[in-house]
This record gives sequence, structure tokens and C-alpha cells, in this order.
Amino acid sequence: MKVSTILGSPHVDGNTGTVLGRFEGMLEDSGHEFDRINIIDHEVMGCMGCYTCRDTPDAPGCIQVDDGNAIFERLIAADAVVYATPLYCWGFSAQLKALIDRHICLKTGDQADGRTSLMEGKPVLLLVTSAGPEEENADVIQTSFERLCRFLALDCHGKFVVARCVDPGCASERAGEFAARMLEALAP
Repeated sequence: MKVSTILGSPHVDGNTGTVLGRFEGMLEDSGHEFDRINIIDHEVMGCMGCYTCRDTPDAPGCIQVDDGNAIFERLIAADAVVYATPLYCWGFSAQLKALIDRHICLKTGDQADGRTSLMEGKPVLLLVTSAGPEEENADVIQTSFERLCRFLALDCHGKFVVARCVDPGCASERAGEFAARMLEALAP
């Protein structure tokens, strides 16, 4: 299995990167491969809401000239996708949010006209690290992710919140537990 992982943190070696890295190591140890996308290494502009992408039913059709479409091609080619982000104002990091907004280009039409999602049925996971508690804090991002999954007909295999994780030492201590749970959630 090939898993695309998207690190949405502006800090590659921060809490989110630490937990995601442990998961990627476990993937390799299990005979799988991963394709890491560090969002900060790519230029992804925000969605313009022009809906020009709807004119290209068989590929991400965003007209913006940046790295967005190339990232989407990598996600489409993967067997599964893991979205990893620190919790910023109850949601995705700004860097990842621009790409999330652009996911509309993966929805190629309404199901009524026979077209749906370029990622339909793809297993996905959400990994969130947060300095605060999960309750009344990470609920909004989980709801947003669920709606993204419904919109794109993705197969959500789990949402994992590493709460009260203030420093990389905390992430290191808890990374193995969360990585193992994530790997188990992706198992067929």
C-alpha cells in the first residue's frame, strides 16, 4: 500500500511532524511505502471560487498556476491519504486550509449527472495535534473533516487527536501509541 501523507504544519520537526514521522516509520516497517508532502515546501494559493475546475471532469482542473494540481495528482494516485495538522483556531493550519479549500476541484459534478469524486472511496485519516484538550477544542476540525469526507465520498478510517501536546517531548512520548492506532485503522 502506498500512503500519501500531508504535513500541514509550518514546523516540519514539531509535534505533528513527530507523530506523523513515527506513523510513516511504522508504515515502512510493515512493508508499505509513503509519499510525504510537506505543505510548506509547496506554493498553494487559496481557492478563487471561480468553479472553472468543474470544466475538467477527469482531473483536478484548477486554473491556478501553483503546486495544487500536482499535489492532488499525488493524492489521487495513493492508496490512502493521511491529513496531519496542528490545531489552529479550532481548524486546519492556514497552510493546509488553502489546499483543503481547493479540494472542490476533486468533485467533478453532482452524483445525479453520473460524476462524483476523483478520490471516491479512498481511505483517509485525520491526525491533529493540539496544545489544549480535545473536548470543546478539536471538535470543529473533526466535523469539518467528516463533511469533507462526505463531500468527496472519501472513506474515513479515523480521526486522531493528540491533545494536550505542548512540546515535541510530549509528541515523542505519545507518537508510538497514536501511530500504531493509525496503522491499525488503515488495515484492510
